[in-house]
Amino acid sequence: MLKKYFKKIILLTLAASMLAGCGESASQAPDGAGLKFDTPISGYTVSSVSAEGEFFENALEKEIEYLLSLDPDRLLVNFRRNASIPTDLQPYGGWENTLIGGHTMGHYLTALSQAYVNATASSSDKKKIYERITALVDGLAECQSKNKDGFLWGSTILSFNNYEIQFDNVEKGKSDIFNEAWVPWYTMHKILEGLISVYAETGYQPALDVASKLGDWVCKRTGRWNDKTRNTVLSIEYGGMNDAMYDLYALTGEKKYAEAAHAFDEDALFERIRSGNKNVLNNLHANTTIPKVIGAMKRRLVLGDKAGDEYLETAEIFWQTVVDHHTYATGGNSEWEHFGEDDVLNLERTNCNCETCNVYNMLKLTKYLFEATGDKKYADYYENAFINHIMASQNPETGMTTYFQAMATGYFRTYSTPTDSFWCCTGSGMENMTKLGDGIYFNRDGDIIVNMYLPSELNDPSLGLKITQNTDIPESDTAVLKIGLKDPEEFALRLRIPDWAAGDMTLKVNGEEFEYTEDNGYAVAKRMWEDGDSVEVGIPLTVKALNLQDGINTVCFRYGPVLLAAKLTDENMSTTYTGMSVIIPENTTVPSDIITLNPGIAPKDIKTEPEKYLIRNGGLSFEFTAVPEPMEFVPYYSLYNTRYGIYWRLKEAD
Repeated sequence: MLKKYFKKIILLTLAASMLAGCGESASQAPDGAGLKFDTPISGYTVSSVSAEGEFFENALEKEIEYLLSLDPDRLLVNFRRNASIPTDLQPYGGWENTLIGGHTMGHYLTALSQAYVNATASSSDKKKIYERITALVDGLAECQSKNKDGFLWGSTILSFNNYEIQFDNVEKGKSDIFNEAWVPWYTMHKILEGLISVYAETGYQPALDVASKLGDWVCKRTGRWNDKTRNTVLSIEYGGMNDAMYDLYALTGEKKYAEAAHAFDEDALFERIRSGNKNVLNNLHANTTIPKVIGAMKRRLVLGDKAGDEYLETAEIFWQTVVDHHTYATGGNSEWEHFGEDDVLNLERTNCNCETCNVYNMLKLTKYLFEATGDKKYADYYENAFINHIMASQNPETGMTTYFQAMATGYFRTYSTPTDSFWCCTGSGMENMTKLGDGIYFNRDGDIIVNMYLPSELNDPSLGLKITQNTDIPESDTAVLKIGLKDPEEFALRLRIPDWAAGDMTLKVNGEEFEYTEDNGYAVAKRMWEDGDSVEVGIPLTVKALNLQDGINTVCFRYGPVLLAAKLTDENMSTTYTGMSVIIPENTTVPSDIITLNPGIAPKDIKTEPEKYLIRNGGLSFEFTAVPEPMEFVPYYSLYNTRYGIYWRLKEAD
């Protein structure tokens, strides 16, 4: 049955049922199908995957609560002002009341769309969310109708005589973020993707109408660039404008949108990346660069032309460079938003590492690469970054999210505020917490890929398939998958063998040992499956020590998929600001991250046999016994309200 009904995803496909009844009430709104691209592997999204268990349910609940707490009319204030529509309201504070204002609208629309189709969200919340979505899109449509050429904008106003002045200034190389321009093309990318997400997920036709008119404006703007102007524009952060315009082409088939997308393909950068030279990323702004490569990958997925093949190579080399030479144990990267020299990580551990937007974008790129290649290394990275950065990025009590996550020892995580931050990472944080089931399950020609061992449920009625995964890994070493089928069917379960597995993975089907075949890092169980079948997956766990490339005996510890950190004091957790009002921890209470080992223990002992010295006390609490005063290590993601230490420099007693 799975083989019979599964169809390879093709370009420019949106289910007709998704378009039926657009504009109806929330209870009648069509289920979203998402954008479709021609890839060998199809990812199941949050519309068919529930991320379950206390942690994930709380994360989604807190995020939806926050999304619905925001006043849509205040988010529309500057859009209305730029359209000369009177309003007595004031915009929100923080970045929304600056020249980058309006970027939150795009993230917000995407997050609402994901929450609306999220299989875990309640029907009452979905009704409220759909009403919010349609009200915002209708509000944007009204604003657009007042502007010429389909222009739509939501920042504070530099000139009432020229609402497009930020774009004019960028073309002249002017980029003073207070008086001239604060990355307007970056903001335009967010607005476009928000509208595209609404249409792709909910089928609300006005969203595509607004996006298309805005795309027409982009085409006119890029169409008059000469090479000099284009190079000037591309020298200033422009987000993933190529990504958004390729998406718009995929939805409409309008060639002009693909041509405009290519205007933002930075071939000179892509050629440098493909060179594979050392330090090719040095001093580049990470969250400027990653979306450019996502856009390159999108061209490959949408057009599949010769240039697209080169762009796939670009994405593969870039990803490998970032992961091998610029990434911390959390899966995060950068110091104060920038890449440094290759393998210089220990020297750049501060209170401003690992911008959350970077991880958000690396996960998008990673998923595209996995769908295009099926290489397990992408699944390994995805799981690590998801568990050890994304799960750590939300305060589970308040729902607020991180900007940076300090890699220097003795600091703590800081979070956005509800109405006075609206950082870039506030917006990507909204999206992260409304797509928690993303990346767990995939479909390859009817075979089901399980990439993460998390409590979840996959439900695909069109295939007559349901998989319920019960697991508390790494509390235990077992995951159990229950198969639900309308009719018996032969297909393969492809179960990822994690890079953290401490030995051979075992399978039991209906309680009996099952001899699987191994294929490219996956345990393949192919058989005639029946409704009610059970698959028990056993994955041996142990403690591993990881050493930073440039840190002599500078280590951190991981237990299975979970990064561990020492739990430190919660005293004097004062904060300060950096950059544009980003809240960061002010100081560390740890005078040094050097720990002196007990006599007779050498750093190599810790690195080669860490399980001897990190003793599990119950749950996921570990006692590090190789020092005079034992230290408690727990999952890093759980330390949302205290100081922590991930990395420690080991020193012999003598």
